[in-house]
Amino acid sequence: MLKKIGFGGGCHWCTEAVFQSLRSVSTVDQGFIASTAPNDSFSEAVVVGFDPEILPLDVLIEVHLLTHASTSAHKMRGKYRSAIYTYDSEQVKMAAKALIKFQTGFEKKLVTNVLPFVEFKASDERFQNYYAKGPEKPFCQAYIDPKLKLLLQKFPSELSTWG
Repeated sequence: MLKKIGFGGGCHWCTEAVFQSLRSVSTVDQGFIASTAPNDSFSEAVVVGFDPEILPLDVLIEVHLLTHASTSAHKMRGKYRSAIYTYDSEQVKMAAKALIKFQTGFEKKLVTNVLPFVEFKASDERFQNYYAKGPEKPFCQAYIDPKLKLLLQKFPSELSTWG
């Protein structure tokens, strides 16, 4: 049964490419997500459709934490909120447990928040599937390729043939 969850942290072009490379991810909608106050402004993010029977939520969260600056409270956090946007109370519990579990793998404290999903606005069509449309672009080579190489090293069995 397909589920949805949102992830925000860095550039949504990067986040989109990361999750599009995973085998049980059926959809990745790139855009902006708003939550509840004080996180009710839109921030770059993706909505991921996935099959938890094939790829557990824990793995998606670990991928997310490893592929953006999840321990940095940098000044651009308004535009790039580090978050897991949940759709139900079960996802809230699972995400909170996953953050505790994965914190041990990071020297600094994770700044990623578990927030309720409230609203989504899609990116302009010209930015959708950014990496797939132009992996040779300098931005893709500089920022997305290293994330995909990390996935290849840490999660080889989770990658789709595209990744």
